[in-house]
Amino acid sequence: MAQAALRPTVRGPTFIRLLARLAELDVAAPGSSLPEQLGQWLDWKHALSLAAALDSRPAVPEHAATVPDDLSAECTRARETLLAALRHDPLLASGTPAAGESDFAPYRQVCLARQRAAQATVGRLRGRLRDALMAASPEQARLAEVDAVMEVALTPREHSLLAKVPALLERRFESHRGAGQTHGLDAFRREMQSVLLAELDLRFQPVDALLAA
Repeated sequence: MAQAALRPTVRGPTFIRLLARLAELDVAAPGSSLPEQLGQWLDWKHALSLAAALDSRPAVPEHAATVPDDLSAECTRARETLLAALRHDPLLASGTPAAGESDFAPYRQVCLARQRAAQATVGRLRGRLRDALMAASPEQARLAEVDAVMEVALTPREHSLLAKVPALLERRFESHRGAGQTHGLDAFRREMQSVLLAELDLRFQPVDALLAA
């Protein structure tokens, strides 16, 4: 008997691996390097802005500062708040009564609300961290300028791609619903929660990077 071909392991961030598994896709390794792929997301105006930021020599105060501890703590609290909202959302809790959940609409609303909350929080924290880095060393000030350019250049593409997550979850919802109302929805809730938690980690990567700097 011929053996079924094994699905190759998808490598990369947890968020990408989860989406590939839920969509039952084989995601091949990219044929081009990261700079080449990134270049497809940047138009010439963004490329010029990025080059100017990399070549800049920002002025910093005579007494350079560091990222204040309260700002670092604020980032931690903000992330924990978003994590708690996802982990304890009543709609995503296992065993939640299925009555009134015959369609995906309530889950779409939760997904969009969590995405908007994460987007707003990350944007605010990145701005505050850049302000702090601008008052530090010239190297950190340059990093702040580069991050500002990258946020402007990449955020629209990021939003466009992440906006597809609800549609993918809806297809998964329909698949699970056919497996039995209670068992199928419980499995779907766990998957949806895992996807949104992984997406939150992905969104926080720029914040983590600025904090590490």
